[in-house]
Amino acid sequence: MKMGKNPALLLVDIQYGLDDWEYYGGNRNNPDAEKNMGHILQKWRALGHPVFHVQHSSTNNHSPLHPSKPGFAIKADFQPIPGEPLFVKQVNSAFIGTDLEKVLRAQGITTLVVVGLTTNHCISTSVRMAGNLGFTTYLVADATATFDRMGIQGEKFDAETIHQTALASLHDEFATVLTTAQLMNDL
Repeated sequence: MKMGKNPALLLVDIQYGLDDWEYYGGNRNNPDAEKNMGHILQKWRALGHPVFHVQHSSTNNHSPLHPSKPGFAIKADFQPIPGEPLFVKQVNSAFIGTDLEKVLRAQGITTLVVVGLTTNHCISTSVRMAGNLGFTTYLVADATATFDRMGIQGEKFDAETIHQTALASLHDEFATVLTTAQLMNDL
């Protein structure tokens, strides 16, 4: 697998509000997601590759991700450093209501590596759009996570099932899904 020249890391919604597991459905899978995201970010910065941050600004006053809530903040280990742009969105896609696509194209970036939260919402939507916009997109499976979900018939689907089916829906259609170890070996 070749990353191409000038691959960019897209960190999506790594915010304190997503630690409120009960609000989002209870159980969360992949407790090591942030650890893996952190390893990738450290390596990415060490290599001098471009890093882009996305922050969700919920329009729901009750959401832990509403800008009036402490959960809106990006987690300490993932704060942008000088030169790393931050895009604030109000919907699931990192590309809607932001100038992310314009900035990526202006920098000649054609390859994206995506990590963050949550697999079946903002990650899935952003990855689908990245693929549809023509970016070569990689999604790091163990550097994302999600929560249990209730089905339309009231049945409970566990977080790992939701995570795996979201990844399966994206792989080879919108992105190449890989692990942190595979990504690190490729860099």
